[in-house]
Amino acid sequence: MTIPRLLVVDDDEDMRSMMTRFLHRSGFAALPAGTEAEIRAHLEAGRIDLILLDVMLGDENGTEICARLRRDQDVPVIFVSALSADHQRMAGYEVGADDYIAKPFNPDLLIARVRAVLHRAQRTPSLAYRRRTETYRFAGWVYDARRDEVRSPEGFEVALSRRETALLKVLLANPRIPLTREEIAAALDVAGDGTDQPGRAIDVLVGRLRGKIERNPRDPQLLRTERGLGYVLATDVTTEEA
Repeated sequence: MTIPRLLVVDDDEDMRSMMTRFLHRSGFAALPAGTEAEIRAHLEAGRIDLILLDVMLGDENGTEICARLRRDQDVPVIFVSALSADHQRMAGYEVGADDYIAKPFNPDLLIARVRAVLHRAQRTPSLAYRRRTETYRFAGWVYDARRDEVRSPEGFEVALSRRETALLKVLLANPRIPLTREEIAAALDVAGDGTDQPGRAIDVLVGRLRGKIERNPRDPQLLRTERGLGYVLATDVTTEEA
């Protein structure tokens, strides 16, 4: 249920903004960056699942940045560049890029390539962790993923519906990361009721979950509203292997 977090690296502000908005609408969490320093800051601040990296970054060179990243990072990298000659593509692959997309590109093709690289990157870990069961702890609450049980700080089991549990899993996988209603809807495969937008269905679902995990649902401290954006689980989450 983890929403992939992508880093869009381009020195053109308009291109960064366009790609970031498009990725958000496609169900990803997308963050902008324009320099190697900003890339490093994002990597240190939280999880990044894939980097979309331009080759020409003003005074910096994306190929050299990728080579340096490969010394201490295994995050997948897709080059997105106007440089499309064979030797330029090979240079990208030689420094460890996972894919290379030439500008201008078909947006749907970009999404397909992003998903393919994420799938390749996650397939081995997902098989390795398939037998792992974890306990999630947050603000005194405990979620037992093996038993699918939620316990309050006082030790009482709280019954959640299947949809409420799925929402909780999305939040636990993305603590302190503001998520749009569209990102949550995509992760939960919520399409709305046919008369309303998926965002309204998410609002209702969030309200129901708040009613079960908040001491005062009218003044939520755990599942907070990010005005103009969506929602955030505003607490740290720790995990334990069972």
